[in-house]
Amino acid sequence: MVQLLDAAGNRRHEDTFGPYVDELDAKTLRGFYRDMAVVRRFDAEATALQRQGELALWVPVVGQEAAQIGSGRAMRPADYAFPTYREHGVALTRGLDLADLLKLFRGISNGGWDPRENNFHLYTLVLAAQTLHAVGYAMGIQRDAAADSASEPAAVVAYFGDGASSEGDVHESMVFAASFNAPVVFFCQNNNWAISVPFEVQSKVPLVNRAGGYGFPGIRVDGNDVLAVYAVTQWALDHARSGKGPVLIEASTYRVGAHTTADDPTKYRASAEEEAWRAKDPLQRLETYLRAEGLADDDFFAQVKNDGDELASHVRRATLALGGANIRQKFATVYAEAHPLVAEELAWFENYEAGFAAADTQTSQGGAA
Repeated sequence: MVQLLDAAGNRRHEDTFGPYVDELDAKTLRGFYRDMAVVRRFDAEATALQRQGELALWVPVVGQEAAQIGSGRAMRPADYAFPTYREHGVALTRGLDLADLLKLFRGISNGGWDPRENNFHLYTLVLAAQTLHAVGYAMGIQRDAAADSASEPAAVVAYFGDGASSEGDVHESMVFAASFNAPVVFFCQNNNWAISVPFEVQSKVPLVNRAGGYGFPGIRVDGNDVLAVYAVTQWALDHARSGKGPVLIEASTYRVGAHTTADDPTKYRASAEEEAWRAKDPLQRLETYLRAEGLADDDFFAQVKNDGDELASHVRRATLALGGANIRQKFATVYAEAHPLVAEELAWFENYEAGFAAADTQTSQGGAA
């Protein structure tokens, strides 16, 4: 497993991937920390909004910040990312207003942003579906490049989790990518849990081993080491852009919190396991390194905290200003034309909703009597 910064914050030498980090300046390294810290603060605010009834659901990212910031910062503007529903850190690196992510979870939009503006696709809630979309898009890039030799080389990053790796879509996408030498990087965030199913139940060997079966390179990286993730993703994207075909990256990380705010991880995993992974925290190890190397001081970390709080305040204001979801509009946009089954379901819903109003009226009248 590739590691350039160990859990204690010590820099490690590595011949292949180390040079990608050696060329980074102090500002860039501080930027990695800032990105991870503000995303964690954003995540805490979004979780609070859900608990307060302002979001229908939220998908926490705590623990996986290094995997997302490292890979996101390795991409060029011309590259295209296909996320799952948890890539909040990647969204930040692509320049999205993170408040836009909450439109989906508030139920007022099926997306929330124009993916063409930042080359960051809409969140995909259907497990693994985005891997097929990513390969198709990569094949399109490949054909565009063949038609226009002056076009800027680009590649696609397909994000998915260890749980999604058990879906047939992942297998099919890798077959297509290998068959057509598509410029795509498959980035698996192996966070050890597919909701309540532990990774060892899904696979008896590291996921990275699958790459060999398709005939393309696979790299396993410490997903809590932002420097290693950045370097490995840079290498993989260079490989894909240069016409050498796909790469599979398995980033070994951990989902510290719940799968979603509808989940209770205390029901299926031990607190000792969680504490062991907290000791590998991606933010703490980078902070240790920055301080030890004299690359950041107390003023910097105080400013980062302020930046996170400002982002959280912006996200809260923007979310509360969105208003509520129009459920009837959702029924109207299932099909292009009116559909009798949808009309039947809407009628059931309206009758169900009216029952609450009738109950409130009876309660009110009873109280008045």
